[in-house]
Amino acid sequence: MAGSRFVLEGRISIISFISGLGVIIIPLLVKFGSHIDWIFDYLTDVNGKIAIAVYITVINGFLLIIYKGPLYKVAVRACFLGFAFGCGLILSFADTTWTYFGWYMCSLSFFHYSEYLVTAMINPRSLSLDSFLLNHSVEYVVAAISSWIEFTVEQLLIPEIKQVNWLCLVGLVMVLCGDSLRKAAMLTAGSNFNHIVQNEKAQTHMLVTTGVYALFRHPSYVGWFYWSIGTQIMLCNPICILGYTFASWRFFRERIEEEEIFLIHFFGEDYVEYKKKVFTGLPFISGIRVNS
Repeated sequence: MAGSRFVLEGRISIISFISGLGVIIIPLLVKFGSHIDWIFDYLTDVNGKIAIAVYITVINGFLLIIYKGPLYKVAVRACFLGFAFGCGLILSFADTTWTYFGWYMCSLSFFHYSEYLVTAMINPRSLSLDSFLLNHSVEYVVAAISSWIEFTVEQLLIPEIKQVNWLCLVGLVMVLCGDSLRKAAMLTAGSNFNHIVQNEKAQTHMLVTTGVYALFRHPSYVGWFYWSIGTQIMLCNPICILGYTFASWRFFRERIEEEEIFLIHFFGEDYVEYKKKVFTGLPFISGIRVNS
């Protein structure tokens, strides 16, 4: 049953993501034969905006006809993320000062889509619309919007600070490495991974200490932590770099302490010994204290 669910919903998400990604063919059609430098002109052109609106409307119509109920909700979210990824690619290859925001759009949309897809692969029983993490929390949404506002305001008022190429590349490396580490942690943990902290031990729940878990006790949090900060370094957002660092650090400190209470309850001395040997992976976060 779980395997068939992955086949169905995972396949739907892939098809829908690619459908949204198909937006990249529009500038090729509109500017057929033109150099790639013209792509940004297409995005700011009225006809281009109309073409995008028509494309999304048509794709959404097809999804609504093909999929019903919960499957449509999966499809439309995956399609939206594919569309955002496609727009990010267009900006990334355009001759514009918004290139790095295109990188950001690609990294953000792929992060959320891959969260759903990998969950479908490793733990389909826990799969839900929440697996996209699009509704993670109010604070998460506020943080994202704040970064968009900061980038836009600084881009308009002091655009030179948005063109520190080496810093943007550092951010890109952090984003790629952070997301790769998180997905490696999810794949290594397999069905033991869940986006929600578990307060009851399942029969199949095992303590994973191999792979990336031999390096860090909480590799998925380590990856997410550096991914989130990397997105702001990539955007050269000085205010959000500081804000994201503090907010992410505080969130994961509380999350790790909460989770380790249950892990010690589940696995007892085995987890205590593992805790002594392997550190969390996050700076100045040691996890829950255990009395000797």
